[in-house]
Amino acid sequence: MANAGIQLLGFVLSFLGFIGLIASTIMAEWKLSSYAGDNIITAQAMYEGLWKSCVSQSTGQIQCKVYDSLLQLTGMVQGTRGLMVGAILLAGIAILVAMVGMKCTTCLAEDQEQKGKVALTGGIVIIIAGLCALVGTSWYGNRIAKEFYDPFTPTNSRYEFGKALFVGWGSACLTIIGGAFLCCNCSSKGSGKSSRYPPNHSAAPPGRDYV
Repeated sequence: MANAGIQLLGFVLSFLGFIGLIASTIMAEWKLSSYAGDNIITAQAMYEGLWKSCVSQSTGQIQCKVYDSLLQLTGMVQGTRGLMVGAILLAGIAILVAMVGMKCTTCLAEDQEQKGKVALTGGIVIIIAGLCALVGTSWYGNRIAKEFYDPFTPTNSRYEFGKALFVGWGSACLTIIGGAFLCCNCSSKGSGKSSRYPPNHSAAPPGRDYV
């Protein structure tokens, strides 16, 4: 029951991370305009995401514009897009695979060893998906920090971390931890298999007594 509980916990964490990755990728607030430094008084706030940029007026009106051309985007935005979309696809497929290998499902119930291997495969792919998302969000955040501390960057062109970055970092960590729980559960199951077959060479052969 303990192993099944760890497996279920890993699956829940992975699923929550998967939902968070989707939300982070869709969100437009990957970077927000910064007002640090000089006393800037402005009636609008700018923020950009992977798919569009938006301007929020002080009156509450928000205007967004989808990026016109993919080729006009910077390599950072294109690379982050690919990593996040790839992470979502891998996590979605891996969750379905892990669901087949979970102990609470009836799929492959007649072959427990194969069922454990399927769950292990799903856990490994989930970890890879989380690493892809972590690399994408960290790459994007590192570029924001570099431009912010660059003395040649104009003050009105500096940006800070947006909400989507924090959601992406948290979701990537949840995905990695959930996949690790699935892998640990399978490895603990495999380690106990050797005790099922104790060695038979410890007992000495019976002596032959002739009368």
